[in-house]
Amino acid sequence: MLRKKRARFLVLTLSSSLALAGPAAAEDTEPAVVVNGTFSSPTVPDGKSWAAWIDGWSGAGVGSAARVKHPRGYQAASLGWDGTNVALSSRLRGVRAGATVTLSWDDGPGDCAAKGSGRLGYTVTVAGTSNPAGSFSTTEATGAASWFTGRTYSFTAAEDAPQVTFDSTVAKVPNCGPMIANVMAKQTAPPLSTPAKPGDNDPCAGEAAGSPACKDVAGGKERIDACPPTSRECLGSVAGDGKAEKDGIAKETQAVADFGKVARDEPPNAAANELCALPNALTASVGPGDAVVPPSEWWFC
Repeated sequence: MLRKKRARFLVLTLSSSLALAGPAAAEDTEPAVVVNGTFSSPTVPDGKSWAAWIDGWSGAGVGSAARVKHPRGYQAASLGWDGTNVALSSRLRGVRAGATVTLSWDDGPGDCAAKGSGRLGYTVTVAGTSNPAGSFSTTEATGAASWFTGRTYSFTAAEDAPQVTFDSTVAKVPNCGPMIANVMAKQTAPPLSTPAKPGDNDPCAGEAAGSPACKDVAGGKERIDACPPTSRECLGSVAGDGKAEKDGIAKETQAVADFGKVARDEPPNAAANELCALPNALTASVGPGDAVVPPSEWWFC
């Protein structure tokens, strides 16, 4: 009997906890474009360790794959340059305001952070009062390349093409600072906005209603509304008899007919004579002894 009561209590407890738990947030699954997210451009030349810019990004420089030793062979951006913290920024194209976004990347202290330097801190920021800055740090510096893969930061886009910024918070900056690699993003696009009401697209709404063209349109509408539906004379007095339109259609019809009457076939010899006029004039003064091949044999002219 005691076992049954305990079992029933356990079921009730589990049921209550499940009821109190909120639904899990939907995972962002639609890819979002990160320009040059693997920092492969520019490719650092053989024999060099660094390039001082990154295509599609502002701020940081890029370390060669041989130098940064990323496990997947990527180049990496540095948040430090010559002992100074630098920010790394880019915009996520194709992301609209209201989308939820999950950013992912890899980080490491780099081999230029001496053993004992500790973890190298940095932040990830994006516009929007509901998007607090994310604080991160690399693994312990050992004087050798060491990578953590799969960092993530989620936010709601407060603007179209939101700008994402990585910024070092290291007080005493080693030559290269925290290293960032393989930046990717996924999103859940916001729902489409409600279609505009027909009145919202009225070119004569608001201040435009006083323009001469809109006044004419409004006046004509009032006159048509006043016409009996069966009165052609009344409607014709407002809309006109369409003479200008009919004349325009007649002219276009005649132009098409005239175009079709133009002869487009010509005898081959007549066409050749027209083509030969210029070369014949140029070679008329050339005698048989002036060329190895007589001009008459150069081509059909």
